[in-house]
Amino acid sequence: MRLRLLLGALALAIASAGPALADDPVKLGFITKFPVPFFATMEDAAKAYAKAHPGVEIIYGQGTAATDIEGQIALIESMVTKGVQGIALTPVDPTVAPALDKAVAAGVKIVLMDNNIPDWNNRTALATTNNYNAGKIAGEYLKTVLKDGDTLGILEGVPGVPSLDDRVNGMLDGLKGVDVKIVGRGATNCTEELGLSVAEDLLTKNPDIKSIFAACGPPAAGAAQAIKKAGIANDKIVLAGFDFCCGEAEALQAGIEDATVAQFPAKMAELGVDALVRSIRGEKVESLIDSGAALVTKDNMSNF
Repeated sequence: MRLRLLLGALALAIASAGPALADDPVKLGFITKFPVPFFATMEDAAKAYAKAHPGVEIIYGQGTAATDIEGQIALIESMVTKGVQGIALTPVDPTVAPALDKAVAAGVKIVLMDNNIPDWNNRTALATTNNYNAGKIAGEYLKTVLKDGDTLGILEGVPGVPSLDDRVNGMLDGLKGVDVKIVGRGATNCTEELGLSVAEDLLTKNPDIKSIFAACGPPAAGAAQAIKKAGIANDKIVLAGFDFCCGEAEALQAGIEDATVAQFPAKMAELGVDALVRSIRGEKVESLIDSGAALVTKDNMSNF
């Protein structure tokens, strides 16, 4: 009899604890790579989520550049020290994985956003654009405006960062079927300054170049400046970008940039934070969450 009473009391306690879990306060860290509008949009979306969900507290952090590995590691360690239960972050480089492993060992759940860390299995979820498929969108567009024998220059992001490499590889696969010659490619670290520099070098060495693809928004804007400075008519070169940010809207409006691929950073952040909160509260979440992408041109840019 006593055993039945004890078991009944235990079952009641467990049943009572379940629903209450959904209302328990949650403390999260939210880390983005560096200060550009794309990541500012993500942070704003996370703030909106916290405002709409009482009990969710978020601490924010951001690196100084696309290559600020040490800065991101320091932010991860700081947030673990501050007692967060989970961290949602856009990893700046796969080499931050050991810092994340230490966080996981301390009981912190990790949701990656924007790009993955290959062969790292300790994440709870990944909320991202499928960058390969999104890159194919750009390649398929280029395929419609280029012909056999045309030339292409590539402004890479940060070589070795999976999401940025996927954009280039997807673009090249989307372009298959047209025999386009790649006349140069260079890293830009996703900065406008390096985008301008690499594009100027491409234009100097290949004055008749027919197209440029930029794997990030800031380098696309830099390439648009290089094309304008070189006095090249808009109809003589095709510029395609990725991100629809950081000066691309102005380049599209001016007719210098022809198309770009838009991600949905607000949706990505909202889905990432929501997955993190739900996993902390004991719910099952999908391991891969695709936030989508779309082609943007001057004609449809107002929709984005």
